[in-house]
Amino acid sequence: MTETQGLHIAVVGATGAVGQQMISTLEKRNLPIKKITFLSSARSAGAKLSFKGEEVIVQEAKPESFEGIDIALFSAGGSVSKELAPEAVKRGAIVVDNTSAFRMDENVPLVVPEVNEEDLKKHNGIIANPNCSTIQMVVALEPIRQAYGLSKVLVSTYQAVSGAGAAAIAEMKDQARDLLDNKEIEPKILPVGGDKKHYQIAFNVIPQIDKFQDNGFTFEEMKMINETKKIMHMPELAVAATCVRLPVETGHSESVYIEVDQADVTVDQIKDLLSSAPGVVLEDNPSEQIYPMPAAAVGKNDVFVGRIRKDLDEDKGFHLWVVSDNLLKGAAWNSVQIAESLLKLGLVTVK
Repeated sequence: MTETQGLHIAVVGATGAVGQQMISTLEKRNLPIKKITFLSSARSAGAKLSFKGEEVIVQEAKPESFEGIDIALFSAGGSVSKELAPEAVKRGAIVVDNTSAFRMDENVPLVVPEVNEEDLKKHNGIIANPNCSTIQMVVALEPIRQAYGLSKVLVSTYQAVSGAGAAAIAEMKDQARDLLDNKEIEPKILPVGGDKKHYQIAFNVIPQIDKFQDNGFTFEEMKMINETKKIMHMPELAVAATCVRLPVETGHSESVYIEVDQADVTVDQIKDLLSSAPGVVLEDNPSEQIYPMPAAAVGKNDVFVGRIRKDLDEDKGFHLWVVSDNLLKGAAWNSVQIAESLLKLGLVTVK
């Protein structure tokens, strides 16, 4: 893919699930791309991928691979990001990293463009893409926070298996087939590949995503807690999370309880806010059984919000149901959106 003027974009982890979504998203957007480079591990190097009808050969990701790159979208695991992202920056690239490697680094902006796009101006070469569950929640909550303040967030997630990778999806499908055929199953991946025990995900719910920390919360739950505070610039915000894996292939759902600062806010006021909020689609008509569901969100960039209710006991409390495609807004689309914001803000130059 070569044009006379534009950006040289690299996708690191191009053969993975999120990398593939990044490529697909870049194809659909109007980012001026004069050249695209696909990078991966040595194992996947040599694979042939397509970009806008042209064949691109995947190369092994090495420090020198980033010479001449303007923006590098990383989604190849935290260890790869820690090793190669600084090397890319040394060579003049801006890195948008989709792992947890740099998210809580105070010198690295953690960005959801609908919420804190201006933080991109503070970047030192690396920009972090938040956790998928955090992204969709803050997109839904930021308009409310701006209008009425926010003092508490309690979230329970219903997360899709695709968040754990392609092997986890395959395991879920294999387990479902085997269980329906009354065969024995031997779980090997979920809830966490490297943990002591593994459990059935087909026809089951696992209340563990990532490893448990000393405080009883999992690492995934702590990501949501800490990232929400950082993105919203509210270290004082009360946030708690319970993250749960469901046998759904793609699309994370969240039950979110919030408390606003202002009294006497109505459900209709919140619906009006969200109906015009950037990146949000309001689907909320209980009388017609209209509400967001993950099956309907797959392949879409937006965050879908519904089931908005005022709490029965707390005047400032509200309940929301939030759904999004975890591979798109939760990963690939948010990364590409950051690249578009860098261009819009004049932080990257088209050559």
